[in-house]
Amino acid sequence: MPEYPALDLPDNPRLTHNIVHFTRALRKAGLPVGTGRVIDAIRAVEAAGFTSKTDFFYTLRACLVTRPEHRAVFAQIFRLYWRDPRYMEHMMAMMLPAIRGVQEDRTAQAAEKRAAEALLDGIEPEMPASEDNEDDENTVIEIDASATMSAEERLRRLDFEQMSTAEVAAAKRMLARLSLPVKPLASRRGMAHAQGTRIDARRTLRAAMRRGGELDRIHRLKPRPRYPNLVVICDISGSMSQYSRMVLHFLHAVANEKGQGWARVHAFTFGTRLTNITRHLATRDVDAALAAAGQEAQDWEGGTRIGDCLHAFNRDWSRRVMGQGAVVLLITDGLDRGAPEALDKEMERLHLSARRLIWLNPLLRWEGFAPRASGIRAMLPHVDSFRAGHSIATLEELAAAISRPDDAGEKARLMAQLSD
Repeated sequence: MPEYPALDLPDNPRLTHNIVHFTRALRKAGLPVGTGRVIDAIRAVEAAGFTSKTDFFYTLRACLVTRPEHRAVFAQIFRLYWRDPRYMEHMMAMMLPAIRGVQEDRTAQAAEKRAAEALLDGIEPEMPASEDNEDDENTVIEIDASATMSAEERLRRLDFEQMSTAEVAAAKRMLARLSLPVKPLASRRGMAHAQGTRIDARRTLRAAMRRGGELDRIHRLKPRPRYPNLVVICDISGSMSQYSRMVLHFLHAVANEKGQGWARVHAFTFGTRLTNITRHLATRDVDAALAAAGQEAQDWEGGTRIGDCLHAFNRDWSRRVMGQGAVVLLITDGLDRGAPEALDKEMERLHLSARRLIWLNPLLRWEGFAPRASGIRAMLPHVDSFRAGHSIATLEELAAAISRPDDAGEKARLMAQLSD
């Protein structure tokens, strides 16, 4: 245990108290911030000074954030606590939509609701008082619940990025129960079956030779079921971080659930480089599996190079994992800064190597989504199905559609927009 010398703090250490309160909020939001890190943060601020907000932000983040997935939560709590002078009003408005005039009626940003819950822990918003204070025991209150949804139904359709800490935990439990079954493929190989449609000539003749050439029984074959591989290529860049974590949680359940039909489940992540995390998903404990995958992939919440990463997959892994008619799930928003010509070429090669190529894009959650980005325009013609992937409900729809070869999702509608 390291020994810390006494801190030279002012007589009225308001900044120190605020840092301590800030770290408590981080801890409530799920960040592993211990006492030693709090002391390190105070020392770092003392050494770096408090003259620049940018320096202050990165000083605290360097001391208090140890995992890439915690950066979004840290940034939201920092913004609400240090940068916004009316952070309490904003959080109250976020937690209680009945309070108007404090902020615009908008959807919470990534990790914003989780940050508000951590900072408002134990504080209940005051409900507006009723104008009529008289108690009337004979008053009958009628509630029309015909249009209400259960908590589970609401959670199924909630965007992954808008979930609070408790909602994320509940969503992960629901994802662990989901399955992704697939129908077997037609195989030319056969297996012995009394009611088979094909005659097993070799077995029939061998049995007859053992009886001196007497043919007393015709042996039959039926097609041997063969299941494809599932290959998942998941974008873990900054804009896809929360979505990719929830999808990987779902894929861990698929990879470890026996009897779903997949021969093997291969998983790759990419941001600025391609990483194979297949062996990590084989770990039974989901938290340990995703933690190991996070350590393996060093480009979490970084930039996006879709074309370069698909080129690396086509060059190094395509023949290894897609030789048996694999189904490919490509999970990305398609926002690539590289050359669209190179991306078009790599998508065409990936499509030709796969039995089916399904693209999950969380941007489809917007009603006005259109294929305007150059990366999306280059990728869309080379996929068999284009579907949303931003909620539990969309993953359930994927499970229902993955065995239907005629399912194209939203591709036809968006291809019509491309031709306009």
